[in-house]
This record gives sequence, structure tokens and C-alpha cells, in this order.
Amino acid sequence: MDTLKRIAIKPLTNYQFNTNQMSKKTTYLLGIVLTIVIGMILYYFLCCSSCCSEEKIESKPDDTERVVPPKVVNATKNAFTISDPKGDFNITLNDNFNFKTSKFSILEPVTSGVENGVLKLKDYLLANPSKTIDITGFYKSDETNTSVYPNLGLARANAVKNYLVLHGIPAKQIDTYGTLNDTIQPDDKGTLFGPLTFGLLTHDNAAEDGAAQQALEKACQAVRDNPLVLHFKSGQAAISLTAAQRQKMADISHCVDKLGVKLLIEGHTDNDGDAATNLVLGQKRADFAKNYMVKNGILETTIETSSKGQTEPIADNTSAEGKAQNRRTVITIN
Repeated sequence: MDTLKRIAIKPLTNYQFNTNQMSKKTTYLLGIVLTIVIGMILYYFLCCSSCCSEEKIESKPDDTERVVPPKVVNATKNAFTISDPKGDFNITLNDNFNFKTSKFSILEPVTSGVENGVLKLKDYLLANPSKTIDITGFYKSDETNTSVYPNLGLARANAVKNYLVLHGIPAKQIDTYGTLNDTIQPDDKGTLFGPLTFGLLTHDNAAEDGAAQQALEKACQAVRDNPLVLHFKSGQAAISLTAAQRQKMADISHCVDKLGVKLLIEGHTDNDGDAATNLVLGQKRADFAKNYMVKNGILETTIETSSKGQTEPIADNTSAEGKAQNRRTVITIN
């Protein structure tokens, strides 16, 4: 019986030994696998992340190359060109009269080349009184018109006209126009280079000139019969004009240039206060309107001011509405 027990126990002991041996091998293999997994994880986070960063850094130039650069718009630069198709006068300069966008005052300084060209033009026009110079100013549809003229193109042409007059060219030999032109482009600082064109005309048809003169005189008489009337408070920085008032201002300026008449500005008040004080107040209103016109390119030498005070009411001074109508400035020609 003891022998049988020993025989039965012996296989069991070997089994236990083999099981223990297998358990150690399994643990050893699991340790190897776990070590590999941990190593791969550490490699990914420590090595791969830096590799990816290098790839991202290297890819930046490619991303930059794919960025579309902004479109560069070249500024329009019109030459100062004047030629006579019926004469031998010709001027072509790279310089010109320049303006800021939404502005009508000539940028200073005007180059010596343009100034010398204007002096040559003066000599030519004085020697040929039957010839006139046309000035057409351009403007863009996205500009803001703050002038007293219907558009900035006409205001710019008028500014150049004043420059010519101050350099000795008779206003009667200058005609001004304004034209919309969205093809002109300013530079990155908002400067428009020469937004103008010039043309010389010869008037050798007496009948046509006579008809044009009659039409001009008729238009100027219409201004006298229906002057420009403005209502504003003294001390305002600007006068807001309607489209119709801007056109009337252009007609007044044209009459002053062509007929040699004066632009007349009269100040009026209501009857509040005494007459002497209102006479002074009316003059202040007239002077304010004059200064505003001068800032808008009307030559100061062509403007005369006066005050009527409270002496010429156009409405009843017993009502607030009537007094408001009497506080006015009237602009016309003599």
C-alpha cells in the first residue's frame, strides 16, 4: 500500500513542478511583452512627437508657397499733355496736378515742370484769343464729394482753373468739366496722379460763338432771377448742399468766369434784437459763406459780401417758421 502511495504521489509532484516551471516562463514572457509595449509607447511619445514636429517645421515653406499674395494694383499716372490740333503747341510731361482721394485741392508742391508748362500755355492763349483750354477732371464712384460742385471731377477741374488764372490765363479762355472714371487708381497712400485731361479748341465760327454767348447770358439771368438761398447757423463747419444747389453753384461759377461778373453773398436775419445788431449778424453770415466758398475753390477776388440785416424779410416774423426762413444767406451774381 505504501508502495502504491509513493507511485501515485510521484507523478503529482512532477506535475506540480512542471506547472510551476510553466508559470515562471509565462511570467517571463509577459514581462518581455510588457517591456516591448512600454518601449513602443515611450518611443511614440518621445521620439515620434519630435519627428512629427520636424515634419511640421519642414512643411511650413510648402504652406507658405500655397498662400496667394495680395493683388497689387498699380497707381494710374496720367501725363500732363496739352496739344493743339490746329496749331503748333504741344506739351507732354510725366508730372501733373495730383489730388488725394475724396479731395479737390491740388497737392502741393506743383512741380517746376508743370509750372513752366502752364506759363508756356499762358503765352500761347494770350497770343491766340480765339482758343480755349478745356479741363476735364475725373472722379471715382467710391469717392465722397464734399465740394460745392455737382461732382469731384468738376471741383478738381475748377481747382486747376484757379491755378491757371492765378498764373495769368484769362478765365474766359478756360472751360471746366467733370467725368466719372473708375479706371483711375490711387497709390497705397490715396494719391491720384493727374486725374485730368486737357484739350485746346479753336473758336473760328462767329455764328456758333454768338449763339453760345446768348445761351450763357440767358443761363446767368436765370441765376439772378432765382438765386441760391442757404439756411444755416453761424459757426457751422460746413454747409450741406443738395444736388440742385450744387448745380446752381456750378452755374454761378461759370457765369463769374465767362462774363467777368461778381459772386454776391448777402446775409439776412429775422427781427429778433435791434436793427444794428442784426446788421452785424447778417454780415457774419455772409462772411462765413464767403470763407466756405473760398475753401471750395472759388477765387476770393470774385466774391463780394454785404448784409441786409432784418430789412428784407421773405416771411412773417411773428412765427418761428417765418423767422427761420428770414435767417438766410443769398448767393447770386451782379
